Order: sequence, then C-alpha cells, then structure tokens
Amino acid sequence: MPFFSLERTVPLPLDEAWRRLTDWPRHGDAVPLTRITVVTSTPTHEGTRFVARSGIGPLGFDDPMDVTLWRPPADGEPGLCRLEKRGRVMRGWAEIEVRPGPGGRTRVVWREDLSVRFLPRVLDGAVAFTARTVFGRAANQLLRRA
Repeated sequence: MPFFSLERTVPLPLDEAWRRLTDWPRHGDAVPLTRITVVTSTPTHEGTRFVARSGIGPLGFDDPMDVTLWRPPADGEPGLCRLEKRGRVMRGWAEIEVRPGPGGRTRVVWREDLSVRFLPRVLDGAVAFTARTVFGRAANQLLRRA
C-alpha cells in the first residue's frame, strides 16, 4: 500500500483549521469529480460514516469511510482524526492532524496509506504521487476557504 504525507502551516487558529478540514461535504468541492455524502447523524464523532463518490455517472466508484478516532483540538492541544477506508476500490486509512505551529499559526499534517484494488504494486509510486498532489491541492483549497 502506498503511503504519503503532506504538511501545511496556515495562518488559522487550531479550531478553524480543524473545522475546515473535517467538514466532509466540503471535500467534494475540493476533490475533482467527487461528491461526499455523510450517512450518519451530525456532528462528526467516532463512528461517523460518509461516502465519497468519485467519477462521472456510471463510471465511478464509492469510497466509504468510517471515523475511528475523533479528538478535536482543545485548549491549545493538537487535534487528530483517523479515517478507515472500507471500499471495494479504495482501502486503507487517513489521518488529519492539526497542532500549534510557529508564530501562532497551525501546522496541518495529512497522512494516508491507501490501496487501489486492481492496480499492480509496481504503480504504488505513481499512486502515492498522484494522491499527494490531489489531496495537497484539496487541503490548500479547504484551508483557504471559509
């Protein structure tokens, strides 16, 4: 399974960076050809489930995810969310962490270990590069917009 991580330092308070990164439907606005549907009650908590539908019409796939760790930032302490990907095409996990950064800013760390079914392991490097690029742009967009 290819692993990738990315980091950003943003001029936002911890709770605002957290709010922007864990507003699941907004991910659909930031990831091309993707729509997010939350299938459990809000607010997000351990056990929240949502589905990312990627593709065009019938040429797409569902990427169901479960929140398995939900620790929002509090009193200046870091926040951490862990997602388990349980789809037929995409499997693995993702973590989104926010922690205090330099100069009152927030440091964001996004880690992901994913497996794409039907792709040979020889393509792991290309998958990791593509995922890092797509999710890096998505993180930038999510952190820029209110």
